[in-house]
Amino acid sequence: MAKFIVPKEIFHGVGSLENLKGLKGTKAVIVIGGNSVKKNGVLEKTQNFLSEAKIESVVFGGVEADPSIDTVLKGAEFFQQEQPDIVIGLGGCSAIDAAKAMWIYYEYPDSKLEELAAPFAVKPLRNKAIFVAVPSTSGTGTEITGLSVITDTKKGTKYPIVSHELTPDVAIVDGELCASMPAHVTANTGLDALSHGVEAYVSNISDCYNDALAKDSIDLVFKNLPTAVEEPNNTEVRQAMHDASCMAGMAFTNVWLGIVHSLSHQLGGTFGIPHGCANAILMPNVIRFNSKVTDKYNNLAALFGKSTAEDFAQEVEKLRQSVGVVNSIKEYGIDEKLWLEKLDTLTENAMKDPCTLFNPRKPEFEEIKAIYKACFEGTKIDC
Repeated sequence: MAKFIVPKEIFHGVGSLENLKGLKGTKAVIVIGGNSVKKNGVLEKTQNFLSEAKIESVVFGGVEADPSIDTVLKGAEFFQQEQPDIVIGLGGCSAIDAAKAMWIYYEYPDSKLEELAAPFAVKPLRNKAIFVAVPSTSGTGTEITGLSVITDTKKGTKYPIVSHELTPDVAIVDGELCASMPAHVTANTGLDALSHGVEAYVSNISDCYNDALAKDSIDLVFKNLPTAVEEPNNTEVRQAMHDASCMAGMAFTNVWLGIVHSLSHQLGGTFGIPHGCANAILMPNVIRFNSKVTDKYNNLAALFGKSTAEDFAQEVEKLRQSVGVVNSIKEYGIDEKLWLEKLDTLTENAMKDPCTLFNPRKPEFEEIKAIYKACFEGTKIDC
């Protein structure tokens, strides 16, 4: 028996931000990253819609690209002062992920990050507030998922917090909010969405509900990402990418992810490689590794009139190159000496990552290490 869990309400389409006017509550804390949602007017629109609903709003800003536990704790303290009954994550993945973690600490102040990173360790939420997610980037699907990734900067480790408790109550998927995304952010987040669809499709607990969403999301990314990079003001394409991200999120929040993400989390936490970029570097070799135990990549190759996992791996490489993302970890600029010093630790942490549990092929330590080595050099893995 399986469950399919998504937010209670999902509003999607250009202009759907206006549905904030339908929220019920008295006070909202809006969590944002930098100044982009201020500059492009999205924050002002959000607060105006809340005001129309007679909801007071205050803003917690300054969430960094890879949200840290320090920022989360500051945000939770802010929540305790303001006592909101609505938490809104507004902006990119980092703002929404941080808001989710702040929500946990708001309701359970004595929480510990390492304990929360154990599978399904989050206690029941919604004792103090509901959660609303409004993404302005098209990649993580965090508006729909029970996942938050938080970095312990002292340890250089990313901790994925995985629980259906973190699934937002309301998601607003408005492609109009993405028009100001720079090309490199569009590329990285779009490839992140692709990785979610691919890993959900081959998950070891995949099912027909999530397969349909994952496969269609993959198709949408291949058809729309290059245009989204080249034509940032193309609202139709922006909405298509936003929908692809959301659909992939619906799939992976129910059947989870695999070792692309297990390995990628370490690259981001240790070297600061953007998550979508790291996923795109890793994905082709993980496809090759997993293809020894599943033929589902063949179905994805069929989207291009082809038939093998290798065909699909090469299509991913072509897409990655077409949107200007590097082909190897070394090409990103990571020092080889430092890389070798960190390699065993990266591998050990990837083995412990919760996403590894749902990979179709159970990896050994040396196999993870081999994937890392091949992706550092930009070569094909011999698996």
